[in-house]
Amino acid sequence: MSPLNNTNIEVLRFLLIGIPGREKSHIWISIPFPSVYLLPLLGNFIVLFFIKTEPSLHEPMYYFLSMLSIADLGLSLSSLPTTLGIFLFRVYEIHAAACFTQEFFIHLFTVTEASVLSATAFDRYVTIHYPLRYSTILTSSRVIKTGVLLTSKNVVLILPLPFLLQRLTYCPNLLSHSYCLHQDVMKLACSDNRANVVYGFCAALSTILDLLFIIFSYIMILKAVLGIASPREQFRALNTCISHICAVLIFYVPMMSAAMLHHFAKHVSPMTHVLMADIFLLVPPLMNPIVYCVKTHQIREKVVGKLFPKS
Repeated sequence: MSPLNNTNIEVLRFLLIGIPGREKSHIWISIPFPSVYLLPLLGNFIVLFFIKTEPSLHEPMYYFLSMLSIADLGLSLSSLPTTLGIFLFRVYEIHAAACFTQEFFIHLFTVTEASVLSATAFDRYVTIHYPLRYSTILTSSRVIKTGVLLTSKNVVLILPLPFLLQRLTYCPNLLSHSYCLHQDVMKLACSDNRANVVYGFCAALSTILDLLFIIFSYIMILKAVLGIASPREQFRALNTCISHICAVLIFYVPMMSAAMLHHFAKHVSPMTHVLMADIFLLVPPLMNPIVYCVKTHQIREKVVGKLFPKS
């Protein structure tokens, strides 16, 4: 197959796929599929609405939660156009420039979510270990500065990825998902892509470092909890971390599972790889608002109060 020259990036196109081997079923999948995106968008907008409009929720913990909701919204919206284009309108082509832009935003919001989860782990540690100094350690201005710093760091980290892809020459042009990912596009190159491999690994390593920081934070949290004399107070302290622990598991379990399948189970069907990647992109934005609304009584009370006002 002749190489697809990258000198004219406006001409280069890639082909996306939906669910391999189920192309004839795409019309039926398209019926419930929009709701899979609509529910996360609705849930995260509700969380952001209540945090913005309720003065009682103007606290560091909820500022971190709003950052998580923004990352979830970004993750959903980044993959939305091409995925719905395939299942609703059977549009499989994507321009290279649009593809590289999409993969930038998908990876940006992925590492941003990991960064927010690690920052929230520190927030939980301060809450438990320094309850009386919490409001002075984590002020609103410090939380906002932390959010800006994390966002800036992630933009600088992910920005080189589309430019590294642009320099490559491509032979085949069929991607493995309904959206563009750096590792997926990179595999199609018939020129030297070692720089992409190395830098892609470094970018992925940032999410692992965030996970290690989260684990370290919870080791310190457990140490602080064990220092509390009353078992009831120990339970109350740990209960404040349940929502965050669920969010960490919801984010990292699908991501690690997809990575392990990609590296150690290459013999499995392509549909398995596609479904795992879809779960990673769809489940955290869908489940995080549910978890935080159910487990955080301040948000739950506000939502229930609005939906079912007392007469």
